[in-house]
Amino acid sequence: MAAACRSVFEIRFCQSMARDSAIAVVSRAIVGLLEDACPRTRFPNAEFRLVQASDLEGSSRPLDQGVTVYLYRTLFSTARRTLPPRTDRLGRRFRASVPIDLQYLVTAWAADVEQQQRLLGWAVRTLDDNPVVPAGYLNRFVPGGENVFGEAETVELIGDQLSLQDLYNVWDVAGHRHQPSVPYTVRQLALESDRPLAEHAPVQTREFVMGVLERG
Repeated sequence: MAAACRSVFEIRFCQSMARDSAIAVVSRAIVGLLEDACPRTRFPNAEFRLVQASDLEGSSRPLDQGVTVYLYRTLFSTARRTLPPRTDRLGRRFRASVPIDLQYLVTAWAADVEQQQRLLGWAVRTLDDNPVVPAGYLNRFVPGGENVFGEAETVELIGDQLSLQDLYNVWDVAGHRHQPSVPYTVRQLALESDRPLAEHAPVQTREFVMGVLERG
């Protein structure tokens, strides 16, 4: 297998906080980034789609030609499990955010093997040419125009490695019909809480009252 198929890109959130819909927004933004950048003169029929495990089962391909993005694993982040309470711009304190890691598989599909590999190489090059995805782009993929990511939040893509065994385990759902793919990991996506922490006024004085000890 080519080295490109074993490489992994880490999509790392730099001190970012996001609402609970951020998982879906990030997934759709990865698809949107590839779709927007696609050179239609080279890949006129390419499609870009977010898929799940059931789309990879069976003998048929999910796409005749194009690239799929598959979120195959979600887990609590081991890098930093305990975050301090969140404080908004008004000084209100909320329960601590939950940091999670998301693991994706980006796969190229085509009936022609060379076209499939060209699609894979182009996808890797495109994501590496766009290492920082700003909040403005991420929020484009939020239904209803809600801002899931704050103005200063960004998504950064960083290269890493993934073992062949882990890659084969991912493709087990497809009956070992292994396709040229690149895995991606989202590190420490912190999901915000909207539940406020109870705030009490600081203690100013203490009063001690003399009591009488009663004997039975």
